[in-house]
Amino acid sequence: MKHLHFDCFSGISGDMILGALVDAGLPLRDLSQALRSVPVRGYSLQAKTVARGALRATQVTVSIAKGFQSPLSLARIERILSSSRIPTAVKDQGRAVFERLARAESVAHRIQLAKVRFHEIGVIDSLVDVVGGLLACQLLGVARVTASPVNLGAGTMDSAHGTLPVPGPAVAELAKHVPVYAAGPQRELTTPTGLALLTVLTQEFGGLPPLRPTAVGYGAGRANPKAWPNVLRVFLGESAEHSLSEGRVVQVETNLDDLNPQVYETVMDRLFAAGALDVTLTPVIMKKGRPGIVLTALSTPEQAQVVAEVVLRETTSLGVRMQEMSRLALARQVEAVRTKHGTVRIKLADMGGTWKAAPEYQDCKRIAEETGRPVREILDEALLAFASKRMQNAKVKRKN
Repeated sequence: MKHLHFDCFSGISGDMILGALVDAGLPLRDLSQALRSVPVRGYSLQAKTVARGALRATQVTVSIAKGFQSPLSLARIERILSSSRIPTAVKDQGRAVFERLARAESVAHRIQLAKVRFHEIGVIDSLVDVVGGLLACQLLGVARVTASPVNLGAGTMDSAHGTLPVPGPAVAELAKHVPVYAAGPQRELTTPTGLALLTVLTQEFGGLPPLRPTAVGYGAGRANPKAWPNVLRVFLGESAEHSLSEGRVVQVETNLDDLNPQVYETVMDRLFAAGALDVTLTPVIMKKGRPGIVLTALSTPEQAQVVAEVVLRETTSLGVRMQEMSRLALARQVEAVRTKHGTVRIKLADMGGTWKAAPEYQDCKRIAEETGRPVREILDEALLAFASKRMQNAKVKRKN
């Protein structure tokens, strides 16, 4: 199966994703043809090769001839997606992206979700970028997506709301639980659309994982800062033939016996935000019979130093133990399903013909908080929606 890795050393945006995937070998005419299944007109796609610093990259531009008369609500965008003829999986992912964008705008600007209007990110631009990026992955046969930590940029930016710090409020909200950093020119490098797309597509963040690249693509950002290669790089390759992949992880560990238990939740949240793959708390009996906790965090080798610094900063520990070890992992992918109360991502692990499926807990927790329903009911509802979707897909395949 094909594996796509996003190298976000200069951030990410919707048009950078399109440019990188076209540069990696997707014919622009195939992408344009696929986008005709969406009932949106008045635009065209153009691609050209440009220079960004010392690199050559493909810039895909969405040229707007005629747009919508007014900003669109989330409900209107969902109706457009529902009425389109794109594959069901792409519809579900598209809904998930726009839900994330709308919720980020809602939190960032302190307005109700129903009152969010897509205007600043550009209505047609964002529709084409989001649906185009998802369709491009499908056309390329991508089954697994990973990504590097994301460079958000620095400094300040101008917006419809005035001068804002980089990252802007919406990107800052979307960056929760994503490994991010700031480097390079004093400007915005990551857009809300790009980050929302990335978080829906990506199953794991970290360094470049083992794969056999068959293509490398460079997607140009609109800005061309002096002496800075403002591009998104992608690696497209073949995953291992078997369902198990071997990699390296670092175990960061420390013993705690004097930390207020109330702060454990915050410590874990910040470890995940720093790029930890997993965090556990194990009760132990320490010297002199004192009860204590062993805090253990797993990370990629590239993020181990950052994860260790979070442990030392956020706890009473004066030192950590670090051990590099090998890890066998099942090949994974993410599929979005639609429930009565919102979109939930389902994590799938390939067992060589059979699948393990688990709903993304953060998605279910968010829906539970918004609806007041028990999170266990949302988890069960997501699994039922996934099973129903699989059965429908199997029926369609048998008919064909």
